[in-house]
Amino acid sequence: MSGLSLEQRKSWAAAISRFLARYRFLLDAPMIEFFTDDLWGHLPLSWQRALAELSSPHLAALLLQSSPSRQASYGSVWPLSLLAFRAAAHALALPRGPRGEGGTLADGKLEEFQGNPQHSSKLHPLFRKHVKPKKQHEIRQLAQLVKKLSDLAGCRHVVDVGSGQGHLSRFLAFGLHLPVTAVEEDPRLVSRAVKFDQELVQSLKKEQAKGTLTAGDFCLQGPRHVVGCVDPRAPWQAFLHLLQQKKDEAGSPPVADGLFQAERTPKTSPGFHREAEKDGCQKTRTESRLRKWDGGRTDGEASASGQEGLVGGGPGQFCPENPPLLEAPVLLTGLHACGDLSVALLRHFVRCPRVVAITSVACCYMKLSVPDTAAPTDPAECGYPLSTWVSGLPGHQLSYKAREGACHAIEDYALRLVDESATLRTHCFRAMLETVIRAADPAKKRLGVQTINKSHMLTFEEYIRLGLERVGLDPNMALDRAALESLLGQQQKVVAFFSLALLLAPVVETLILLDRMIYLQEQGFQCELIPLFDPTVSPRNLVLVAAKADLSPALGGWLRTRSPLRPEHDPGRGQEGRSPLDTPTGSKL
Repeated sequence: MSGLSLEQRKSWAAAISRFLARYRFLLDAPMIEFFTDDLWGHLPLSWQRALAELSSPHLAALLLQSSPSRQASYGSVWPLSLLAFRAAAHALALPRGPRGEGGTLADGKLEEFQGNPQHSSKLHPLFRKHVKPKKQHEIRQLAQLVKKLSDLAGCRHVVDVGSGQGHLSRFLAFGLHLPVTAVEEDPRLVSRAVKFDQELVQSLKKEQAKGTLTAGDFCLQGPRHVVGCVDPRAPWQAFLHLLQQKKDEAGSPPVADGLFQAERTPKTSPGFHREAEKDGCQKTRTESRLRKWDGGRTDGEASASGQEGLVGGGPGQFCPENPPLLEAPVLLTGLHACGDLSVALLRHFVRCPRVVAITSVACCYMKLSVPDTAAPTDPAECGYPLSTWVSGLPGHQLSYKAREGACHAIEDYALRLVDESATLRTHCFRAMLETVIRAADPAKKRLGVQTINKSHMLTFEEYIRLGLERVGLDPNMALDRAALESLLGQQQKVVAFFSLALLLAPVVETLILLDRMIYLQEQGFQCELIPLFDPTVSPRNLVLVAAKADLSPALGGWLRTRSPLRPEHDPGRGQEGRSPLDTPTGSKL
């Protein structure tokens, strides 16, 4: 979506808010209430007639695909309101197709996994150990972008927030020779990451001894691991304080002024530093470059402000030739940072002068904090909306259900429709279970039912009895089989209704990400969104990139040449300026 101005992005967000406000019912309807609340009956009769008899492959071709297949027959004349709904949903959503490198082949598989579905052919085998195929695809792509951006920003230090088991940090450090600090809240994951780092060091040394790798192919300086929780509401000085934590002389856990729940940092492999001392380590930019990023401040001024660099030589510290962390420019990255954690990255990028660039891949939008109407909260403390513009738009509010729906994988569901997968019955089964639960106890509504594994392989009766047991009801109660058989006969209506709701998921995600872009632009920073991963492998595939420098030199190979939406028009409007949103639906929506 390169080439759009701030005003055009604002116009886009406003169009989405109007669109979602009109179809709020579809957006917020819980699928488990399909039968109990007659969700199908809330659709316009013309929509019901058009969708009721469509097969699953036709739903995929005519509704979820942006350009309906010529081979797919409508079967009946669709009402203009339904056609307008589909057209507006596709027009308002961000393009999710990945850039041309690699790509999906005709059989739907990624080229890099053609030889072995478990191993990416484009990632060195040493970096594939313990890494699932999805993550292999992601870390290779994102690491290349991070490296390019770090070169542009004159930044040699990367901070990976929400690093988990350290797969991205490991590849950035060992594979791309970047100094990395990996920040993770869960100490168990950090311990596992350290263990994997140590394994990789030993493997690299063995390969070097065999002569299959040379010193220039890899680096034995691994990531430094920090256990801590990044708070989006904390000042940026506290964020930097978290990054420089280390064990004190007594060996007690570091203290972070109550702003972070920091714990003792696990030791990294001592081999990192022995190798660094023996072979020397990579130097960062010159002191003049660092003074440029530091705004011309002297060491005395930095020390007076309480921002002292990393000192000492304990495990996890960097080579003495490298500048102290707090005196060097930093690039933040987060691969699927959950909920408000991705917001924390953006806020620290905006506020902290040391953070010069960021790449953020978000997920778990339902975990974003939002304003509470019952107990008003400070909008500045919320994860959504971030921007002043979006917070002032009528209809911008997104319910938990809407944000949860934005995390669904529309490409995956479309493939299931095409294949007429047995998993399509799951929503129908759950809606049937809801009718049985409420018949047994009307007070029990919308209960959380623990996932029933391979539910699509069960009969509806087996599924319902397992569900009853999990919510504390008698699994052996008498069931009205005739009534349940009748509900099961409406499975295709359930699938059609869910497809309608799913069509809104990319639109909701677009509004959330546009809000973040507008927030950055309101603060005066350049930013772009890149569909970096293949959405069939990684549904949350959009990477938000921002820098305190011109992004164009770094992103030329990643950005699309033009926006799929014509900038001269309000997004969602046709060539004559008329919007599908202007078409009356005549429905209950």
